[in-house]
Amino acid sequence: MMEKEPVRVLQIIGIVCGGGVEAVIMNYYRHINRNKIQFDFVVDGYEKTALDDEIKSLGGRVYHVEPYKKNIFRYMSQIYHIIRDNHYDIVHSNMNTLSVFSLFPAWLAGAHQRILHNHSTAVRSEGMRSVMKMVLRPFAPLFANRYAACSRLAGDWMYGKKMMASGKVTVINNAIDLDEYAFSQELRGKYRHELNIPDDEFVVGHVGRFMYQKNHAFLIDVFREVARQNPKAILMLVGDGELRPEIEKKVAAYNLTDKVRFLGLRKDVKQLYNCMDVFVLPSWYEGLPVVSVEAQANGLICFFSNNVTYESNLTKSTNFLSLESGADVWAKKILAVLPYRNNLARAELSVTGFDIDCAVQNLCSWYISANKGK
Repeated sequence: MMEKEPVRVLQIIGIVCGGGVEAVIMNYYRHINRNKIQFDFVVDGYEKTALDDEIKSLGGRVYHVEPYKKNIFRYMSQIYHIIRDNHYDIVHSNMNTLSVFSLFPAWLAGAHQRILHNHSTAVRSEGMRSVMKMVLRPFAPLFANRYAACSRLAGDWMYGKKMMASGKVTVINNAIDLDEYAFSQELRGKYRHELNIPDDEFVVGHVGRFMYQKNHAFLIDVFREVARQNPKAILMLVGDGELRPEIEKKVAAYNLTDKVRFLGLRKDVKQLYNCMDVFVLPSWYEGLPVVSVEAQANGLICFFSNNVTYESNLTKSTNFLSLESGADVWAKKILAVLPYRNNLARAELSVTGFDIDCAVQNLCSWYISANKGK
């Protein structure tokens, strides 16, 4: 008897830049039963990405398309032909409000299941980016017939509280492999040695793309006060993005260049958490950041802005602070932390639905039910 082909799901993820959305999708992809479900990917840009080789090694395909920012009509046309020519029945768009530009061609191409997955929210202070989100939000669900969000907050923002209450929206947790992110004293020593960080230095850590949402400017203000009071403090910034040069200038203006480590994009982020003593995420807005789960899984004391959904409060290690309270208050709270790791983090997270082994089974069943319902 011939073995049944897996259901192929087309994941539309946009630009590959080391962000949280692609991290979440790859977490699921690495753990899903690929004999039943196989992921293929649409990514912006024609250059090879850091994910291409791994995706292909796992049996997936990668389609490179015109970035939507350059030519939205060519972008839509290419997606249409990918779906039509390869007969995709399930299209999963992770482009938030921009999903209208992928789900419309998916509808035209005859995809039976068109999933809108929202991973974010917005704030008015982001300027034209916020305006565009608000303009596109009513159109994003028009060509979808299945709906998902990374948290209730992200779901409320995209679909409204009434639709969330109806049960029509599925919350797909930003789950991770808890064992991979567990704290290791051995890795702490190894990485501190490689990065030339003495054992007695106090490491404030952050992982995130350099963009308005992540609020690096405020983080630098906080760290300046931390460093003023603790000369052995350093700031570890993991990630890259369009605002990095601006933040580097601010660090230099504060005479903190020797205390702030810009590590760029890394493939070993899960190991780098072991170097940190606290984790800080002062975002202007979030859906439910996967880094918040990763940092807690490592047992780190975490400081989140209260713009980060309280659904991120998964362990006893979290603290939520208002950005309006100012950098001095944040610094005071951070400096009050004693050397500590939450050894119960895995047990606490295992019952929250953020363990990838359980979450991936739910996602697999969701896709299969979608395929049966076509």
